[in-house]
Amino acid sequence: MLTFQIKDIIDIVLVAILMYIGYFWTRETGAKNIFVGLIILVVIWFFVTKIFKLALLGAIFNGISSVGAFALIVIFQVEIRRFFSKIGSRSNWRHFINLLEKLHLTKPNNEPLLPIKNIADACRNMSKNKIGALIVIAKTSDLQEHIDTGEIINAEINTRLIENIFFKNAPLHDGAVIIANNKIVSAGSILPISRNPDIPKGLGLRHRAALGISERTDAVVIIISEETGNISLASNGAYTLKISPENLESLIMEKLN
Repeated sequence: MLTFQIKDIIDIVLVAILMYIGYFWTRETGAKNIFVGLIILVVIWFFVTKIFKLALLGAIFNGISSVGAFALIVIFQVEIRRFFSKIGSRSNWRHFINLLEKLHLTKPNNEPLLPIKNIADACRNMSKNKIGALIVIAKTSDLQEHIDTGEIINAEINTRLIENIFFKNAPLHDGAVIIANNKIVSAGSILPISRNPDIPKGLGLRHRAALGISERTDAVVIIISEETGNISLASNGAYTLKISPENLESLIMEKLN
């Protein structure tokens, strides 16, 4: 006969919270259905081994679970990486860091503000002229492996420079510009392509690359379509499509905070 204690209720609530977090992190990706299937399998395993106590079937499920842990790391590697990136993000600990700074327990962040207006102005001009572009703005994740695939520039963020990089006849226009530490660090960089099957068919390689880097890091990515001039933004493995040029600057600020 089953008996419930306070700790059992707490245990169930905590498991429910973890399941919700897992679903939240996978709902925007192709791994959502896999995660739901996994939860169903775990529930079946619980009933087989704990409720009905079926020894043979339980042994089979136990064998599968011992191997399944490694399979889960492979299947959910993008989600796991993004989860730990979120935990380590400075923005998630902003209030705690501000408290430490007030108590003089840590040095204040005196880093100059990112000139978002210069980036937004360049994007508006390129959108108007239907010049394709892919701009990655780093937050807390290390993008060095992607920076190394392009040409190192380390230049001040200038509207005209960004436009010149993506000019149709420029040698670096096909790759991505990566902005980090308030500088244009590299141009022509190669980004990982997302394998999310739910990406709309009308979106091209730039959009897939933008989603790919946003799935693996906390970077904010601006995409300008060469065919339509539409401005889109990728962040945390999700798109914001067809952004009006007037709202671009405020949206970038919102995603970076």
